[in-house]
Amino acid sequence: MRHHPPGNLLIRELDSDNREALLAIATPTEFAPGHVFSEPDDLIEHLHFIDSGFCSSVAVLEDGRTVETLMVGREGVLGVIASATPQRAHTRAVAQVAVSAQRVEALRFRALAAQRPAIRDVVADYMARLQGELEQSSACNALHHAGQRFAKWLLRCHDRVDGDTLSLTQEYLASMLGSQRTTVNEAAQGLQKAGAIAYSRGRITVLDRAALERAACECYRAGDVFRARAAD
Repeated sequence: MRHHPPGNLLIRELDSDNREALLAIATPTEFAPGHVFSEPDDLIEHLHFIDSGFCSSVAVLEDGRTVETLMVGREGVLGVIASATPQRAHTRAVAQVAVSAQRVEALRFRALAAQRPAIRDVVADYMARLQGELEQSSACNALHHAGQRFAKWLLRCHDRVDGDTLSLTQEYLASMLGSQRTTVNEAAQGLQKAGAIAYSRGRITVLDRAALERAACECYRAGDVFRARAAD
């Protein structure tokens, strides 16, 4: 059974003075799985420094299809594009599992960051790393097959939750990967035969993380913000 130290990694990087200043304007908040933080074109009114769980930014196409564009867990901030200037959402932001976060009004955060360069800089560094992850994902989606991308995505989920079991429906997995359900099922069955996971009725249990890492493409090691942040 895996357990992570509590709290947001960015907040933990700050010295005590800056950490206390940020937490003074934050509200600890809990969100149920499926909670929608924003829809495309909504004004982003709050930043959420994730303490546990993870959220997805999901692109929504005109025909209703969806695909995940990025994942945010305790390594980062949901709504970070509004940390420097007022911004509207480009995607749907949704909690994929139960999430706890430090909720901060975007306007108040911008005022605080203008006064405290250390806070501004740690968030700017996160945004730069996130841009690198997005660029790596573009190559990944174009060049790597579904099985590799599925293994990478499961590893990223596994990094951001306690325990080894993920409750993820086939429909959700397909929408996150932009693939057909049959493609996801084939990828999951392949990983199960390899002994990496157990897969049944929307529940995925990681049995052999090393095997799952071998099945994933290089993008998991090269471009993941969580791994980079946790290693610092």
